[in-house]
Amino acid sequence: MTRIAISITLYCIVANTYSRGERDRDWDRDGRDSGLRSHLSHKYGEIFKTHILGCPCIILASPEAARFVLVTQAHLFKPTYPKSKEHLIGPSALFFHQGDYHIRLRKLVQSSLSLDSIRNLVADISSAAASTLDSWDGGHVLNTFQEMKKFSFEVGILAIFGNLEAQYREEMKRNYRIVDKGYNSFPTSLPGTPYRKAVLARKRLSKILGDIIRERKEKRLLVKDLLGCLLNSKNEKGELLTDDQIADNIIGVFFAAQDTTASAMTWIAKYLHDNQKVLEAVKAEQNAIRKLNDESNQPLSWSQTRNMPFTQKVVLESLRMASIISFTFREAVADVEYKGYLIPKGWKVMPLFRNTHHNPEYFRDPQKFDPTRFEVAPRPNTFMPFGSGQHACPGNELAKLEMLIMIHHLLTKFRCC
Repeated sequence: MTRIAISITLYCIVANTYSRGERDRDWDRDGRDSGLRSHLSHKYGEIFKTHILGCPCIILASPEAARFVLVTQAHLFKPTYPKSKEHLIGPSALFFHQGDYHIRLRKLVQSSLSLDSIRNLVADISSAAASTLDSWDGGHVLNTFQEMKKFSFEVGILAIFGNLEAQYREEMKRNYRIVDKGYNSFPTSLPGTPYRKAVLARKRLSKILGDIIRERKEKRLLVKDLLGCLLNSKNEKGELLTDDQIADNIIGVFFAAQDTTASAMTWIAKYLHDNQKVLEAVKAEQNAIRKLNDESNQPLSWSQTRNMPFTQKVVLESLRMASIISFTFREAVADVEYKGYLIPKGWKVMPLFRNTHHNPEYFRDPQKFDPTRFEVAPRPNTFMPFGSGQHACPGNELAKLEMLIMIHHLLTKFRCC
């Protein structure tokens, strides 16, 4: 039996909190970021101001407030990221932008990751999952998150490039890992630091992607993967995307997809381990599919991934419980009024998804892992595991497909969890 070692990093945001002009109120620290934010929102209400890393910030802790910022008045709030992160991903990546450019790129990414597109990836994703799990044999202890990152990277390669040549695949993987390690490090140009290594690896990634793009152009291949969509897209003036724009968006998709999906799959493994009745129900559903496929000598199919009702509820409940995307940042581009509060221009705004997902008003007994709660659809705007609005994750269907396929292979191969 393979034991799964799950590494969970918990962090705490240290802030000076304010509410309606009242300052320096006492508040307790909680070891979990969700506990801290829940404490603050319970104490100060659904909207209050604070400072995060020295920046004035408005915290919004209700689904109505999140919808205000991310959907109905999204044009008044722009995405905001540290320049160091923008430098590593690339300034042309779609999630750094608003307006026509963002709309154009989002449509391209969505079309390449639509249900009609990803249904053709089931066999390849299934093969990648089986290959990942084969490497777990041997009785050694594994870091589940790192293993899931390897798997999600392979799925990303499939969605972006299709069947990429082994040489390109390994070079991409090696350099991407270096960029990934330096992404959250202190941004300094000192030689030998993780950030400096990441900057150099990012330059090598640009060279690799440039070679792949040039080769695809020379062969004039009409492939409906993400790279194909980006290469063939023209704006209203008939202009194609530049190679740098394509490279930035490819790396952006990798960053947006890999850690979040890998983290979700890690939490799914933990929740199944902690809830044996749920585990047995999922195993029964998956073993029935495997038995049928063994008898007919058929692989896992697209239609079968669409007919895993209880497993799908487990995925949704895991996304709610873990709330991998627990908040997002925006910056007000003008003075904005919300429910009598002024959000000054230039201030950061932080809608909290986790607070909504763990609010008993919207989810009964929210700390209990209960997939059956999704037998009834959640109230509108209360379930946002992939964000909300025009900057919500465009690859959410691929991510869920990835999770379902991994669960199928994990539970039919191992006595887990």
